[in-house]
Amino acid sequence: MSPLQIKKGASSKSAYNLRPTFDRTKERHTLAVLVANEPGVLARVIGLFSGRGYNIESLTVAEVDHEGHTSRITIVTTGTPQIIEQIKAQLGRIVSVYDVHDLTVEGPSVERELALFKVDGGGEKRVEALRLADVFRANVVDSTLDSFTFEVVGSSEKIDAFGDMMRPLGLSEMVRTGVAALARG
Repeated sequence: MSPLQIKKGASSKSAYNLRPTFDRTKERHTLAVLVANEPGVLARVIGLFSGRGYNIESLTVAEVDHEGHTSRITIVTTGTPQIIEQIKAQLGRIVSVYDVHDLTVEGPSVERELALFKVDGGGEKRVEALRLADVFRANVVDSTLDSFTFEVVGSSEKIDAFGDMMRPLGLSEMVRTGVAALARG
């Protein structure tokens, strides 16, 4: 046996490799959190993420029950399955949090995002921007002689693709709402 073969065999059965192996692949999850609509709740939720070094890809917040003073926070985050479980458990322990749902694991869901794109330009670029907007079913919500503002509603991937197509045509500004999501059925 060569030293390399011995080393390979020894390392897999070594007493020093007793740590359990975890799935290290990161997954994207959409969490729906029902909270009390009161000062400081959003700060506590955000603090949980920032304090532990978790990233938030998208965040939307709105009051969903005026009489009950209840808001819904939709958070898109990434992490290993263990980190996602930890996030959900820690969110559930915050006093003002009523309910936490992982829409990614609970079944099919509908996710949409709204974005506004300002595209500057004239001539052929202007015509091409309008043609592509039609393909993406984008609405023109403002128009001047020098620019268009398009409204696009759809999946995050659709928003990304529209932005990629508009960049060479004079995309000057873009704003996104973040993901809004509901479970199907």
